Amino acid sequence: ISSPFFPPNSSWDAAYERELQTFQDIGDTGEIWFGEESMVRIIRWLEKHKVPLDSSVLDIGTGNGVLLVELAKSGYMNLTGIDYSPSAIQLSEKVRDKEGMSNIKLKVEDFLAPSAELSAFDICIDKGTFDAISLDPSDAAGKRRLYVASLGRVLKPEGFFLITSCNWTKEELLSEFREGFEILEELPTPKFCFGGRIGNSVTALVFQRK
Repeated sequence: ISSPFFPPNSSWDAAYERELQTFQDIGDTGEIWFGEESMVRIIRWLEKHKVPLDSSVLDIGTGNGVLLVELAKSGYMNLTGIDYSPSAIQLSEKVRDKEGMSNIKLKVEDFLAPSAELSAFDICIDKGTFDAISLDPSDAAGKRRLYVASLGRVLKPEGFFLITSCNWTKEELLSEFREGFEILEELPTPKFCFGGRIGNSVTALVFQRK
């Protein structure tokens, strides 16, 4: 699996260090994965289903933390972002502080080996982190299984998991998360046409933990 969205794993820290420097220089938060509409799609779903504003939300692989800022602006109060890149967390802290969103909690964490503090979340959100793990050249299949196991540990029973992916189809994601999760909804994403066939370049699904 390859993807134009992601740098090789070895350069994640370097990429976020560049974005951190750019933010310090000109205040640009950097790349919003999957674009603005991906954040709007998530927030609209939460609002449509009247998810309480005090629900605990975990952003897995938060990057620059912009999704959490948008959630905070929408009234969500119990927000946590994790990333295994210290540079990403430094960047997200600066973005958070610039926006005055002091209630957003940010931590350096490897989601494949989460600390005990990460538990009992009502909502988990993933925009591209599962994709990035899938590109790892060393035992990607094993790391995907670890991811699913970690998700089962940190998400409450009947909690919601919203995933946005550019590498996996709906059917593939259903197979990956078949143990312990059930599909609730597929969210609309932009369509593309190639060779007369219409498809989706991005898949967005909502799962519920059993």
